[in-house]
Amino acid sequence: MKEQNDAKRYISKDKIQAEKIITNLKNYYNDAKCGLDYNSPIELVVALILAAQCTDARVNQIIPILFNKYKTVYDLANATPEDISIIIKPCGFYVNKSKSIHETANIIVEKFNGKVPNTMEDLTTLKGIGRKSANIILQECFNNTVGIAVDTHVTRLSRKIGFSNSNTAEKIEQDLMKKFDKKYWSTINHILVYHGRKFCIARRPNCDECPINKLCPKND
Repeated sequence: MKEQNDAKRYISKDKIQAEKIITNLKNYYNDAKCGLDYNSPIELVVALILAAQCTDARVNQIIPILFNKYKTVYDLANATPEDISIIIKPCGFYVNKSKSIHETANIIVEKFNGKVPNTMEDLTTLKGIGRKSANIILQECFNNTVGIAVDTHVTRLSRKIGFSNSNTAEKIEQDLMKKFDKKYWSTINHILVYHGRKFCIARRPNCDECPINKLCPKND
């Protein structure tokens, strides 16, 4: 209930205002990119599974270790969740994550001939891969943008800045897709993640130095 009441207080920006804000942020974070390091689609899939409630920096430390031992999706499928969990333990929730990685590897081997699928429908059949992660995989690995990856940063900032007053990732994604030209879709996630970490921090926002200070709804 509190979240719903909070949502009503945010000032919504129209399409022109929203694009002005995102253009300013895009220019400021002109090097914004995916925070996860990977060398292949399967590495990104596993990295996204590990990234749940874990920092990108920690995941980036674990992925090379994991794939040094299990070099292919077939190796992961032939391993046991217990084997995988030993390596990924520093990422937290390692029991469930190791099961998801193992199950996903087997799905890719058995249903997709060992290749990470390249459609939203197929990607979301993988264990631990929802629409947000599927959007990232499609954009990063297959140069195919069909939506916008909505994580906790995008959710929080979209509402705070005035891009959306919705309360679910699915609805926020639809709001963003309506508000922004498709040319922005692949970068919105990266831009808002960068901004959420640098200036618009949840408990201690640095509004004085924020590059969109004058455009933010708090000044309306």
